[in-house]
Amino acid sequence: MVDRVFVHIGLPKTATTYLQTIIWANRERLREEGVVVPGAERRDHLWASRTVREEGRQEWAPEHQRTAWDRLRAELAESEGTGLISHEFFAAARPVQAKAMVAQLAPAEVHLVISAREPLGLFSASWQESLKNGSTLPMSDYGRYVSVKPTDIWNWRTLDLRLVLKRWTKAVPQDRVHVLVLDPGAPREDVWHKLAAAVGFSGDDMDLSSTFPNASMGVVQAETLRRINGKLEGFGRAYERGVYIRSFLADERLVPQGGDRFWPDPDQIEECRVRGADAVEHLREGDYDIHGDLEQLLVPADLEPRRSTSSVTDAEVGDVAAQLVATMLGDVRRLSEEVRTLESLRDEDATDDGRLGSFLARARARISRDGPDA
Repeated sequence: MVDRVFVHIGLPKTATTYLQTIIWANRERLREEGVVVPGAERRDHLWASRTVREEGRQEWAPEHQRTAWDRLRAELAESEGTGLISHEFFAAARPVQAKAMVAQLAPAEVHLVISAREPLGLFSASWQESLKNGSTLPMSDYGRYVSVKPTDIWNWRTLDLRLVLKRWTKAVPQDRVHVLVLDPGAPREDVWHKLAAAVGFSGDDMDLSSTFPNASMGVVQAETLRRINGKLEGFGRAYERGVYIRSFLADERLVPQGGDRFWPDPDQIEECRVRGADAVEHLREGDYDIHGDLEQLLVPADLEPRRSTSSVTDAEVGDVAAQLVATMLGDVRRLSEEVRTLESLRDEDATDDGRLGSFLARARARISRDGPDA
């Protein structure tokens, strides 16, 4: 059995995709340093979080999803060194679920890793992420409550650092909780090196080339996606939301349009200030292992002028939607040409020279990017 297990639980929208991409790209290199990342694929950690948080739909999931948590624990039990598990949805767990998870990892000593950022940027980014997962909630209505359900992700239950810490430290003592403070002015790899320092491996010679920026939409583009979500039917499955709404529509077609940056409503900004100050006070009074400057978890006193989501007009949405239709029409033409090419290769029985296989590999690569809730 590994001696220790580090469980990285987010928070959501705190460079988690960036960190997980590097972790999985460097699994063999990490194992050489004694760090075991269990599982066959990155989504095993997502599926494990669903079991830990007792999602009702999990009992109807395919066997490889239902058994992910058992398989992770079995691999850790058969390994030596240090285990590393990472998924931001663990942040939503109830205290009793966190305690059960820690007990199931015994006799390994469990440590918690939490990446954190100032709440206003986190709040705005998480609202966009909720849209990419199919939400139709306007920003003015977002974050108006703290859910009691461990299956709810996009609200203050997982976004409020102090609340997450209070739940999880009922299972893991504060001196085994490592907080990675995101520095907005530092190079992107700074948070990776903070994770390496917390877990105890050298991150200097790891391959960071597989990462990609998780860019934001402009205010009009975000509002357009919100309205589109309200018209969609039959996209309820997590995989479909990840591939078609998050990747195909938002990341690959709306984000490239650019657009104006934005803030939530004034009362929501003030709530972010209060929650940030409360989190910093809680950390200063505790016995946590802090990596970074706690002042960077506070909302700045002076904010640059930005638009509000309520300022978006129907005409602006119409312009963005028209550009989207034009882009997607080009997509349809390109895909039609690829289908004709595929049919031609099939008719020529071209599989022997590898052309068909190469063509299919490129096609699969274009649709293989799964969203975080895949």
